[in-house]
Amino acid sequence: MKIVVFDSGLGSLSIIKAIQKKTKSDIIYLADKKNFPYGKKTKSQLYKIITETIKKVSDEFNPDIIVLASNTPSLLFREKLPKNVITVLPPLEKIHKASNVAILATQVVAESKELDDFIKQFKELKDVLKINCSELVELVENGKFLTNEKICIKTIRKVLDEPFMENKIKIVTLSSTHLPFLLPFLKKNFRGIEFLDPAEDIANRIADIKGPKSTRNSLSIYTTQSPKALQRNLKNMGISNKVTLFS
Repeated sequence: MKIVVFDSGLGSLSIIKAIQKKTKSDIIYLADKKNFPYGKKTKSQLYKIITETIKKVSDEFNPDIIVLASNTPSLLFREKLPKNVITVLPPLEKIHKASNVAILATQVVAESKELDDFIKQFKELKDVLKINCSELVELVENGKFLTNEKICIKTIRKVLDEPFMENKIKIVTLSSTHLPFLLPFLKKNFRGIEFLDPAEDIANRIADIKGPKSTRNSLSIYTTQSPKALQRNLKNMGISNKVTLFS
């Protein structure tokens, strides 16, 4: 099975890791660094980026599946994408009759009607808090989560302390795929809060798809900008695969 996984940077890796644990597959990872961050684009800009990228990777790699590993366009455009595209959405279906729930998302998603409409599907959930976590996404994309714990803790507390405390938050969805990389810091600072990662759900969906299976895991890495910079960050994460420019 050939799978393309893409987003605006390192977020795809949280999805790829989960997929490779569940099923053998040939994965092409595209870090669309040229268009980072997706969460600060206008809807029209982002729709153009996403549709053009899907066409390019389809033409170049002819994948069985494309995983749009970014919550932002997944929520905004999920009903407008080709059938072989799997989107990443807040895992609210795992929460039953709960209050004190927060969704951590990018700015454009946190402020969107599309997120409001998505939440309304889960009628048992009351007063879901939406938090703009674009600053936390930056901590991952610029590699600070690997090199500067002090800055990470300071930024996390600045963004989350007040809304978590005022709303007595008990359950949080990591609705940007960058955020699972901050889990060690989040769990350390917010004991007693449950953090939900959508990656496992995506991996399970792919494992259930009938069709040709690979005999081993393989990973090819591409980026739309600055291969050497991405290579450095990946090396710090223990990934030594070559990074190739994709245009």
